[in-house]
Amino acid sequence: MRFGPIPTSEAGGAILAHSQPLASGKLPKGHRLQADDLARLQAEGVMTVIACRLEPGDLMEDEAADRLSAAIEPRGLIRSPASTGRVNFYASANGLFRANKTLVDCFNAVDPAITLACLADRRDVRAGDLVATVKIIPLAVAGAHVAEAAAILQDSIAFQVAPYRRHWVHLVATQLPSLKPSVMDKTARVLEARLLPSQSRLASEHRVPHRAEAVADAIRASLNDRAAAEDGPPLIVIFGASAVADADDVIPSAIRLAGGVVDQVGLPVDPGNLLVLGHVGDVPVIGAPGCARSQKENGFDWVLNGILAGQPPDRMEMAGWGVGGLLMEIPSRPLPRQSATKNVDPAALGLVVLAAGRASRMGEGGRHKLLAEFEGEPLVRRSVRQAIEAGVGAVTVITGHRSGEVADVLTGLDVEVLENPDFLTGMASSLKAGLAAVEAKGLPGMMVLLADMPNVSGADIAALARAYVKSGGKAIVRAVSDGQRGNPVILPAATFEALKALEGDIGARPVIESSGLAVIDVEIGAAARLDVDTPEAILAAGGILKD
Repeated sequence: MRFGPIPTSEAGGAILAHSQPLASGKLPKGHRLQADDLARLQAEGVMTVIACRLEPGDLMEDEAADRLSAAIEPRGLIRSPASTGRVNFYASANGLFRANKTLVDCFNAVDPAITLACLADRRDVRAGDLVATVKIIPLAVAGAHVAEAAAILQDSIAFQVAPYRRHWVHLVATQLPSLKPSVMDKTARVLEARLLPSQSRLASEHRVPHRAEAVADAIRASLNDRAAAEDGPPLIVIFGASAVADADDVIPSAIRLAGGVVDQVGLPVDPGNLLVLGHVGDVPVIGAPGCARSQKENGFDWVLNGILAGQPPDRMEMAGWGVGGLLMEIPSRPLPRQSATKNVDPAALGLVVLAAGRASRMGEGGRHKLLAEFEGEPLVRRSVRQAIEAGVGAVTVITGHRSGEVADVLTGLDVEVLENPDFLTGMASSLKAGLAAVEAKGLPGMMVLLADMPNVSGADIAALARAYVKSGGKAIVRAVSDGQRGNPVILPAATFEALKALEGDIGARPVIESSGLAVIDVEIGAAARLDVDTPEAILAAGGILKD
């Protein structure tokens, strides 16, 4: 591919490397220039364009991405259509993500223009999670390099999702006077929550004295419970009232007394060091570390998820978990997403109306723009009412500046009003407050609306939601006016962690641009870009200023 500036008069058949704005309508990036395009460009004084010409054997970005993604066997995966040189892969079921680092590295070494990025090996994923992406960097790439990279993918499994299988889990918990029954009750509840993604269930619970003989008896009793085993393989989990201190301590000794084998005592994952792994016959037995009484991720999750996915770790694999095994000091690591296991529509939405800003452009001591009236209705109430009437999801309003007055004019509307105490730090804090409300409802998507946009209608909001549903909840959806980006915008769950990292007076734009997700633009006309930030803008839009 030859890339660079080309005189417009000589650019017939070339492919635009960047979008070209024109008064008569934008020419998009990747557009192959035709004679009428050249006439338009020259008529508007554009004498040079940045473009590329293909050489023999070159493939355009989408065709190259399609060929590469087709070489990946879709084990537990759903792939998106190619768009802007990118194909995304999503988990088709709850499961354990497996990646072959050596093969992925070989693939990425073929040509820097051809890239594959994926999650870390053995990541716990939910159905619909983005797990990998193939991206072609330039507009076109050498077909020979695509063929070489595709051959690497066909040689072995680069990545897959091993779906979880239902297990019947027997809980054995030891007792000491120092351990409260309430702690043991909580332990059972937390374990049940961990089992939900695999639809596994607790088949029995045995609470016994903290002695090897008593634990061995409980293991035998669990193995003899054949009623549960008919609907899935058995698994035994032991929580000791006291931490394991030696390979001959209570839990490993009990496994041996029950006729089993101890495979591992100790794990290079923190928290989770004090884990025991063994088996009795073909039934795995996990001696859980004390940290597994908490929902926070620890080494127990890594071992448990491997067993539930039918890929139990062996001793050599566990010995390699040290790099990346320090979990405690990562404050951003989320808790297990229990809500993701519920039967939630992947395209379900929560609507967040941002109404917290200081309205600084209204002037010092100026009137509040959100209280200005349009057709006899305060602007903020008008915006929120349109969101409700669209009928696409629960509505939350984030307030800040003069929050009491804003909340008062929303009286009677079916909305949740949340005050953002940090609104003075900028828009990012309000975005994160709205996201917290959406996640608390267990919803996998968020539509962000600005309260100072008077002409965004319920029909516009519904149109955005329909486009999001059509994408299966996988794409970012954005309102545009004549191709120019605007608001509202819909952000799927794959963007949530990046949104939480935003700081200051910044919106979601950097997240949208760096997400790697497909962006669907929905034309709603001038309403997408009309916000009223000044007294003059309010009056020009037909509003009446109030105090």
